[in-house]
Formats: sequence, structure tokens, C-alpha cells
Amino acid sequence: MLAAVFLFIAVRQVGRFRFAIWQVMLLGALAVLLTGQISPLDALHSINVDVMVFLFGMFIVGEALASSGYLECFAHRFYRHAGTPQGLIILIVLSTGLLSAFLMNDTLAIIGTPLVLALAKRHRISPKLMLLSLAIAITTGSVLSPIGNPQNMLVATDGGMASPFVTFAQYLLIPTVLNLLVAVLFLRFFFRTEFASRSLKSSSPGACDRRSVHICQCSLAIILFLIGVKTAASLLGLGIIMPLPLLAICAAAPVLIFSEDRSGIVKRIDWCTLVFFAAMFVLMASVWQTGFFQSFIDNGATKSVPVILTTSIIASQFISNVPFVALYLPLLQQSGSSADGLIALAAGSTIAGNLTILGAASNVIIIQNADKQGETITFAEFAKIGIPLTIVQAMVYWIWLSII
Repeated sequence: MLAAVFLFIAVRQVGRFRFAIWQVMLLGALAVLLTGQISPLDALHSINVDVMVFLFGMFIVGEALASSGYLECFAHRFYRHAGTPQGLIILIVLSTGLLSAFLMNDTLAIIGTPLVLALAKRHRISPKLMLLSLAIAITTGSVLSPIGNPQNMLVATDGGMASPFVTFAQYLLIPTVLNLLVAVLFLRFFFRTEFASRSLKSSSPGACDRRSVHICQCSLAIILFLIGVKTAASLLGLGIIMPLPLLAICAAAPVLIFSEDRSGIVKRIDWCTLVFFAAMFVLMASVWQTGFFQSFIDNGATKSVPVILTTSIIASQFISNVPFVALYLPLLQQSGSSADGLIALAAGSTIAGNLTILGAASNVIIIQNADKQGETITFAEFAKIGIPLTIVQAMVYWIWLSII
């Protein structure tokens, strides 16, 4: 069934009918339910409520940022000195990549999609280039921090790291910055005509709703403050618990309480992506129950960094990176793997998102949001640049972890 879903997502068209990714995933989930491959109760329990609540809260913030005009004003101020398309792409990759290490890649996917599409329209740059730049940057950049994505948090907390921020920075800062630059080179190679030397069109930002902007700034301040509290608590060993769903709901609270357009914002959020995730959890749980991937990983479990990287990248395409890390982490610990093995697991399972669309939740969020604005990236278009890029990025991490 999983193979059929992958094929369907790659094609996404049957005759005159074209299907969105969320529709394909929903059909796959319904199929495993109707054929009895997973019970309704197991399917219900498989849906990760924490992820769903986190996405809902961040979708609220993202929609408020877009509808208030604040994103367009911010983009104008921050990117107005880029000068050329190449300068703009470099700024987008580096800024969103490094921000994703602290604001989490899914958050940047939600907030960044309308921003890069607005820049693409304003400066007459390919929307596909802008969307790929965002997707690749936030996946690559999120490797850097234990709070960059859920699987990194799992490695940091369950892996027994005494100082996860220091450990991640020590092992991953330099290779991740290098891989962000590698991403720029790949984008330039595959979109050579878009990087032609020309001056970007100068324009004034659109009008902003001042009240809505203040509400959005309050939401962003809450996100940064709570992340700061969570980071400080981790560094100081204070044991303060700050669940991601709580962070997202606190950030969405100003919008839901004070915005005059609260009902419109709730209606306009990306409900299709929420359906996608619920369906994905059901389908992945069904695949999980077959035991196929568990036995595959058991037989291949090793402390070798290149094998950990390779296994993480490939397996994450099929059972998603978070459940994969949850499975593989105890095996590494039992085999006595050192810190470089844990770091390889975090890096491999994260850059797996650059291989295919389904390799990272942030990719799906970007494409679903882009679909709403009439833009998209096909499975083949993503894989065309993603496969060679991921191979090179994996080699960078392998070489660095081998010499450090």
C-alpha cells in the first residue's frame, strides 16, 4: 500500500483528474482501514495529537502573519539590499536555514511559504526555485540544533546528551553551514537562467493593518520568549517542561483572542495539510505493524557513521524520520554507540527531507500551502535536485564526523 501511495504521489493524475498530496494520503489511509490492515482503534491512537495541535497553532500564526501584510513588509526590509536574484537566494537560504535551527523547520515552512511566493512574484523569479530554496534551507539548517526538528529533540533527550546544544554545535555547526552553501550551488546549477545577472525590481511594501501587525508581533515575541526559556532551561538543567503544543497554542492565543478576523483566519488555515498528517499517521502505523522495517533495521544496526547516515536517509522515506529515530536510537545505545553515532542519526534522519517530498513534514507543509496559491513542485522536480544534493550533503557530514 505504501508503494502505491508513493507512486500515486509521484504521478498525482489519473486521466483528467489531478489529486493533491493530501487526497492521495487520505485514500491510502482509508484503504488500509477498509482492508483491515489496521483497526479503527489503532488508527485513532496512531494520530499524534501533539503534532496536530502544534501544527494547528502555528498555522494560526502563519495565516495571521500573511493576512496582516506583516510578512510582505518584513521581506521588503530584510531582502531589499539583495540587489540580484543570486543575492536574494543566498539571503533566503542562509536566513531561513539558520532560523530553522531555533524556530523549528515546520514553523519556518508555515511562515516562509507565502513570503517566498510574494518575493517570487515581485521580482519575477521562478516560484519553484523559491519554494525549493525554502524547503532545502529549512531542512538543512534544522540539523544544527536539538530544537530544530522533532527527531533532533528525540536524539538529544533520549540519547543521554549532557549538553545537547554544545554537542550539536561542536559536531554540526561547520558541516551544516557548508551544506547550506552547497545547497546554493545546487540551486544555481539547476536554475542557471534564474541566476542571470540583473537588478531586482525595487518596490514599496504593501499596506499593513497596524492592529493585526501588533498582534502578530506579540505572537512572534511569545514564540521567541518560550524558545528562549526552553533553551535556557536545557542549558542550566532546570527541568522546565515546555511542550511544543503548548508553545504553539500560546503563540496563537493573541490572534484567537484579539484579532477581529479570528474566524476568517481559522477558516483559511491549511486544513488539508492537517488531514494529510492525520492520514499519514494512520498509514505509517499500518506499515509499522507489518514489522518489515523493524527487521530490516535490526539486521543492519551498526555503529558505523556512513551506514547510520545511509540507513537514516533511506528508511526515513518510508516510515517517517521521527518513528525511525525512535526505533533506531535504542539499538545504537545498546551497541554502545558514541556521540558521533547519535549525531549521525540526527543529521541523516533530517537531511532525508531533502531526498524526496515525503522525507520531511516541512516539505508537505510548503507544497500544500503553495498549492493554495496556484503553485507547486512535483515529486520528480523535487527528487531531481534532492537526490544528488542529499548524497553530497551526506558525504559532507560523513567526512566531518570522520575527522572531528
